[in-house]
Amino acid sequence: MTFESIMVLFSFLLGLSFGSFMNVCIYRIPLKKSIISPPSTCPHCGERIKFYDNIPLLSYLLLSGRCRRCNHPVSWRYPIVEGLTGLLSLALFIRYGFSYQYILAFLFAATLVTISFIDLDHKIIPDILSLPGIVAGLGVSFLPGSPFWLDSLIGAVAGGGTLFLVAFIYERITGREGMGGGDIKLLAMIGAWMGWRSLPLIVLISSLTGAVIGSIFILFAGKGYRVRIPFGPFLSLGALFYLFFGSEFAKWYFSLFM
Repeated sequence: MTFESIMVLFSFLLGLSFGSFMNVCIYRIPLKKSIISPPSTCPHCGERIKFYDNIPLLSYLLLSGRCRRCNHPVSWRYPIVEGLTGLLSLALFIRYGFSYQYILAFLFAATLVTISFIDLDHKIIPDILSLPGIVAGLGVSFLPGSPFWLDSLIGAVAGGGTLFLVAFIYERITGREGMGGGDIKLLAMIGAWMGWRSLPLIVLISSLTGAVIGSIFILFAGKGYRVRIPFGPFLSLGALFYLFFGSEFAKWYFSLFM
């Protein structure tokens, strides 16, 4: 096995391990619990999870998705988050190699995944993730290979400002809240990391996927338009799509009008 193959495998395993930590964050942050202590326990029987039962993906498969002590089913979210984070880490390593761009892009992508699953579970986007994410994005803009700091600053202001304006107008017209403050801060964070030029396509992709998937969910949920669908996962999906395919998609999209 070559050194490059070893590093590719390492990037995947690193993503799996980080995904396991992200599951802790997804569960504990909305409950305002420490993500450091106590050690992981079964949320149903309270049994402390042994290290050999906490191996990403593998333990879930060996235990058939159940707690060793109480035999209660473990949420499918745990292996999904671990596997998704592992694949993202692998894809970003292939794209950037072992560099600071890989590390930064991976942390950004992992934050988006964490935010998405919290929003799916609780319909909130915690400030403890989005606000430091904005500051981090602005700081990263001073590094080579990142959007220029002014583009990053405009992206943060334009991203948050655009959704704030949409939410304000919608609430004035309908009398109902249509966009939460968490979504506004999330798009500001995305704009800070990716620059203002990325925002039109990210919002387009997010809106299209949100409309299609949201309509299907409303249709099968049987609750009509009263059901609330979180927009954070769609913003994250648009940002990740742009991270991997943004420049190619932009060229193709704008070529349609030229």
